[in-house]
Amino acid sequence: MMKKRGTPDFCGRVNRREFLHTVGGGFPALALTGLLGSEGFFQNLQGAPASSGNPLAIRPSMTVGKAKSVIFLFMYGGPSHIDTFDYKPNMYGMDGKTIEVKTFGRGGKKNEGRIVEPKWKFRQYGECGKYVSDLFPHLGTCVDDIAFLHSMTADSPIHGSALLMMNSGSLISGYPSLGSWVNYGLGSVNENLPGYVVMLDQSGGPISGAKNWTSGFMPASYQGTVFRSQGNPILNLRHVDGMAADEQRLLIDSLNHLNAGHLSSRFDNTNLSARISSYELAYRMQATAPEAIAVEEESEETRSLYGMDRKETEDFGRKCLLARRLVERGTRFIQIYSGGAHNDHNWDAHGDLENNHNLHAGATDKPIAGLLKDLKRRGMLEDTLVVWGGEFGRQPTAEYEKGTGRDHNSYGFTMWMAGGGVKGGVSVGQTDELGAMAVDNRFHVRNLHATILSLMGLDPNELSFFFGGLDHRLVGVEGADPIGEVVA
Repeated sequence: MMKKRGTPDFCGRVNRREFLHTVGGGFPALALTGLLGSEGFFQNLQGAPASSGNPLAIRPSMTVGKAKSVIFLFMYGGPSHIDTFDYKPNMYGMDGKTIEVKTFGRGGKKNEGRIVEPKWKFRQYGECGKYVSDLFPHLGTCVDDIAFLHSMTADSPIHGSALLMMNSGSLISGYPSLGSWVNYGLGSVNENLPGYVVMLDQSGGPISGAKNWTSGFMPASYQGTVFRSQGNPILNLRHVDGMAADEQRLLIDSLNHLNAGHLSSRFDNTNLSARISSYELAYRMQATAPEAIAVEEESEETRSLYGMDRKETEDFGRKCLLARRLVERGTRFIQIYSGGAHNDHNWDAHGDLENNHNLHAGATDKPIAGLLKDLKRRGMLEDTLVVWGGEFGRQPTAEYEKGTGRDHNSYGFTMWMAGGGVKGGVSVGQTDELGAMAVDNRFHVRNLHATILSLMGLDPNELSFFFGGLDHRLVGVEGADPIGEVVA
């Protein structure tokens, strides 16, 4: 008989271990399927109906979370914290002065550098009196709803590995992304839309591309789905010209029948399982996705709130408004990128800091403020977690002998969170007087991930996926604590 994976066959099909593994898990799964099919079960669990397509979601690591969805606003390239939200008044007047300061970025490790003082003034906003740069006048009006994390740290000052760390908790590729973990842990609320959506900058995606929203070693059905904010949300989604809906249904049923037959002769082929599911999801999305992205149905006042009435803010504003519409329809995790592949089109300000940050802050400030205000007035901010930040920050010193550009800084930078059970009007942690390094309440990327999972009702130190003989976790084998100071 044919040998499979070099082990003895059993009953002419699989080896004894695979037979016991499959049958042993099959009978409990029948009962579990019936349980998952009960809409009331998910309503009690998360406060909203969910699809029954994720039996792996039921585990002791779940509680009822304060947040139901996440919108991650990713400022690709690394925005300068000392020019945006981390006010350093003592740096004014130090421009051009060479000082001793330890830095580590694209240019390697250095012990001194030329100070580039903040290029924008800071003003106080809100009841909390938070200082915010003139780069973000609209967002400044929202500070009482925001928790600022001024002492973030990461393991790498290099874009590729830092992006992977921020998105998947690992410096190397092949690990599931944050959105995949959220969907693995909670399942989908709307069976007609993806649970994990990614929207890229109009100039292109980040370095490493899909590795940043991959499902890694999890089933492929948990990976992010790239959405376009205009036209067909997904390429090749609409009906084939001349093919009726019932004809397409017959075609998909035939494909699924052939794939199911092939799947039955394989063991643990998650890519094929995901393909079968994707055909079904795509068929349902032909009716639901175009409606979901129809932002033109929104009022003129709402579109203006997001900056869609201005050329420089229209694109990002459209994506933020689309994110709100997707959250309304049950999408669990949405990531929106500001910044594309080339330095001229992202926050990576190595040369002209002022031109770079004026451009990107100008394109995102009003849309982000509009998103927060719109969520709040609709009563959605309390269960929608909004996260803002890049893969790292910038150094207080110039990278080159001339110019205002700053090198990468993973020793200390700022991110912020709002809604979804987060305290508003607070600032946690701090960097030194130059913003070079986190010195108080240092938080790692894993702490950020732990906070997000915890607010979504998932225990970051218990949520795991077995692969390669190990129980993998987003926060690593050592685990990480949520940032309790920002949890309401």
